[in-house]
Amino acid sequence: MRRHRLSGERGSATVWVLALSGVLAALAMAVVLVGAATVARHRAGTAADLAALAAAGRAVLGEPDGCDRAAQVARANAAALVACSVDDSAVVEVRVDVPVRLAGLGVHVASARARAGPADPG
Repeated sequence: MRRHRLSGERGSATVWVLALSGVLAALAMAVVLVGAATVARHRAGTAADLAALAAAGRAVLGEPDGCDRAAQVARANAAALVACSVDDSAVVEVRVDVPVRLAGLGVHVASARARAGPADPG
């Protein structure tokens, strides 16, 4: 009959697999969070651009409701219009915020600014 000697390494593979699984899970979560923040930043930029263009289109025609239209366009793009200004030359500047929910970190805000208006004739 043979006797098996117990080794001090017995079961260490299980510990290594569990440790590696934890590291990979943390890395995957970090990638998802960075991806969500990046998508929110791009959504905010798009919403700001569209809102500024909509307001500038109204301002060029001399209509006074450019910022109201910008707010509607921002809302349609899941953003909130934070600031809007129209100068005498129909140049519009807007700032929008897009809420982003990051798992375990709460709700944060991605902000973007945009400017639109007629081209300089010179």
